[in-house]
Amino acid sequence: MNNPLGRPSAGPAQFSPPPINSVEDTGLSHLWLQDLALKILYSQGYLSGFKIAEQMALPFAGVTDSILEALKREKMLEVKSSQGGLGEGAYTYGITGAGVTRAREALERSQYAGQAPVPFEVYNEAIRRQKTGRMTVTSRMMRQILSQMVISESSFQRLGPALNSGTSIFMYGPPGNGKTSVARAFGNLVLTQAMYIPYALYLDGQVIKVYDQVSHRLAPDSDVPTTAPGTGNLRTSQRRDPRWVKIRRPFIVVGGELTLEGLDLVYDEVHKFYEAPFQVKANGGILLIDDFGRQQVRPRDLLNRWIVPLENRVDFLTLHNGRKVEVPFDVLIVFSTNLPPKDLVDEAFLRRLRHKIEIGDPSYEEYREIFRRVAQDKKVEYSDQGLAYLLQEWYIKRNRKLRASHPRDLCDQILDISSYLSVPPTMSRDMLDRAARAYFVDI
Repeated sequence: MNNPLGRPSAGPAQFSPPPINSVEDTGLSHLWLQDLALKILYSQGYLSGFKIAEQMALPFAGVTDSILEALKREKMLEVKSSQGGLGEGAYTYGITGAGVTRAREALERSQYAGQAPVPFEVYNEAIRRQKTGRMTVTSRMMRQILSQMVISESSFQRLGPALNSGTSIFMYGPPGNGKTSVARAFGNLVLTQAMYIPYALYLDGQVIKVYDQVSHRLAPDSDVPTTAPGTGNLRTSQRRDPRWVKIRRPFIVVGGELTLEGLDLVYDEVHKFYEAPFQVKANGGILLIDDFGRQQVRPRDLLNRWIVPLENRVDFLTLHNGRKVEVPFDVLIVFSTNLPPKDLVDEAFLRRLRHKIEIGDPSYEEYREIFRRVAQDKKVEYSDQGLAYLLQEWYIKRNRKLRASHPRDLCDQILDISSYLSVPPTMSRDMLDRAARAYFVDI
């Protein structure tokens, strides 16, 4: 696919999940897949063969049909009805008493009853292969993606190489100057690319959920399994493995809620399967740790957790039985903080972070440009004279620092006040004084 910013993107072309035509192609055992089918029928009642295949994210022909046939032979399920001419996929299946017993035993081990997972080692290889699909940005592209922002030239020139590194960025500086906005602009860029991830992973009999509707955005997929006219049969023999989903490269944001436990496999004691941690869900994209230093865990402990992934580009996750497993760490991790770096990290850790970028306060000229753009966007009548008055009375005289977010917030105040007074929103002295009194607090 072509990138709208002008540089071709490899996208997911480096990896496309190969089609599966037999149970052996799934990398999962017949018995495990039979248990999955029984759990689905146990929880949902009567389903057609095609519907069971859809729920398991497997082709019907050659895969799901053989699973159902084996369960019929063992009298775990039975055909309740059929529609002539549409084949066995149209049969409606129901679970038997023996099937209920086996389903309950399977549910005792794990209540996972969704799409069939992908073997863990297959996922690892797919992430490594899709790493080459990342985009390389140029100065021209950076000007386009940051065109809505006003930042200093020195900061701008350091952001592009940092993004291209695909490793780590430490952004620091006073609050309200656009650190999060810069990171989100990076996120908008990676969202123009696509990749494949599995719905879930299989490891030592355990299931790890990866795809998350909150964290991941679907991308258009020309390889989605289709239905053969007149039969309802999934056409998958020439198409990709349906256990994989095509997504936009992820951009995941975590803040004060982040804990050390949230960076490891999260085991659900009730449902008995795992949820992948943030950095695994962010593989192939960006993980933004916003408001770094505001988490309940000590910053030093949180940073120490990243030493191995940042240096070796692999991470280690722990199963609840204590076993550690290796997973690729193909994540651009962005730390964003309003706190002084010396209060958070030592020199040894800063050395491990590839790019350190300060997003400082705007200059007077940059502040003017921000105010002009914001006023135009919000339909507030801009005035250089009004801005000069604001700067003199509310900044210089009070020794207040400029912040890039102030123009937006002051214009919002002007809009609120003008609406209440039923007057046009302008940058008159009276309106600016009212807005500033309502907005600024001396601390």
